[in-house]
Amino acid sequence: MNEVDWDDLKLFFQVASEGGLAGAAAVAGLSAPTIGRRMLALERTMGRSLFMRSQQGYRLAPDGEVLLLHVETLRKTVSDITRWHGDAFTLPIVSIGGDIWLGGFVAERAMELRGKTDGFRLCCKRLLPDDNLTFRHGMIAMFYEQPQSGNFAVSKSVTMAYCVYRAEDERWNTDLPWISIGTEVAASSAEKWVFRNHEQDIHSWTNAPELLPKLIAAGAGRGVLPIFLGDTLPGLIRDGEPIAELTHPVWLTVNDDDRQRPEVRLTLDRLTDLLRRNAALFSGQEAKTARQPIALTAVPRL
Repeated sequence: MNEVDWDDLKLFFQVASEGGLAGAAAVAGLSAPTIGRRMLALERTMGRSLFMRSQQGYRLAPDGEVLLLHVETLRKTVSDITRWHGDAFTLPIVSIGGDIWLGGFVAERAMELRGKTDGFRLCCKRLLPDDNLTFRHGMIAMFYEQPQSGNFAVSKSVTMAYCVYRAEDERWNTDLPWISIGTEVAASSAEKWVFRNHEQDIHSWTNAPELLPKLIAAGAGRGVLPIFLGDTLPGLIRDGEPIAELTHPVWLTVNDDDRQRPEVRLTLDRLTDLLRRNAALFSGQEAKTARQPIALTAVPRL
């Protein structure tokens, strides 16, 4: 049996709905003779008489009425599939942006910020200190300095501290060199600190900040990391006290027009709570922290 062409079935539906070739031609953008030939070919393919033809137009034959019911079912199924497919691209997006360290913290805890049944999509983005949020809607930014202008809602979050780290195997090495983040990519004061203070003793550097902890763990030297990261990485130990001049708050920033959007508000509440629960880790008051999952329901608002 020959397979029926879906395009021919759509034409059949239009002829049946319009009561003839002329009406179907106007809808389909094809000529009436072309549609007429397509309907004859469809009847031959199916081995059934679908229409009763007359000067008054096309009326459905009994087999045509049965086919129409099947085509209507198919049309509804196709419509449902199309709508279901489209829903995946109509969910609103909430973005959380920060530097590579805060971005990594968020990414590792993404399931605490968006539940499996939440009606939005989550995007983790890397932001530079001078990035402008004016036209970035649906964005929750984590900055190290409070924005001084713009239509933003700003909230002071945790205090973030930094320390020098070395590999645990190099605990007693008194001549350990320094590792720096390349000056061409260093953006924050913490990323520039080693170069500014120990330039002569830098033996290794990287323009990919995410490699810095690996270089330290490998014993290539000592370098500066956020305490919330360094204290939780195996094989690293602190080399001295936190660097007071680098300590700063984290500022949660969102476009004021967006903050009452339900998905933005919910994500902001969850992020605020997540940071609050890890405040001691960020400030360096504890060396390790157990990650406790949070219920994705109501949490305290700002």
